[in-house]
Amino acid sequence: MTTDHGARAPGRPRSREADEAILGSALDLLIERGIGSTSIEQIARRAEVTRATVYRRFPNLTELLVRAVEWEFRDTASPSFDWPDVDAMVTDWADHLSRPRTRRLIRRLYGTVDDLPELLHAYDRAHGSHRGRAVHSTLERARASGQLPPGTDPALLQQVLSGAALQHLASHPDTTSAADIRAHFLAILQLTGLTHAP
Repeated sequence: MTTDHGARAPGRPRSREADEAILGSALDLLIERGIGSTSIEQIARRAEVTRATVYRRFPNLTELLVRAVEWEFRDTASPSFDWPDVDAMVTDWADHLSRPRTRRLIRRLYGTVDDLPELLHAYDRAHGSHRGRAVHSTLERARASGQLPPGTDPALLQQVLSGAALQHLASHPDTTSAADIRAHFLAILQLTGLTHAP
């Protein structure tokens, strides 16, 4: 029998533990089963709360999953992407993409782009846009310092790298190491004229 953590006296704050259990369960089910096999009932069962508890917090499944994606990246902030150079950028990006959970989540989010684009938008707000701005700034600095050719278009190169990241997610196993992913990115950058790469 599930426990209704949301049943409490009027005016009392909601249970943070219940909130986190619901959000975590929603994201776990999305990653494991995909959007087509994720429901409020399954999330409630996984979180060990009632459906009423879930609905008191989230009006529908879409809102719940949007909040879950934002919650997953709640500690993301632009300063964490203040890389000193291209090598630091590539190392951090490779570390991010070497996490199996992250890889599976990104694939799931891109898989919902036609039917539930709100999820990919939530990812972009919470994480992707911060990383994207930092990548662009790092590539601009690399061009200014001579590490990239003077004719390099940072915006275009950023699109190439983003495409390479998605291609890697689709075609390489989730057990791929950060070192291998880093080498993958550096090889692409060296083809575009990157110099002084370690």
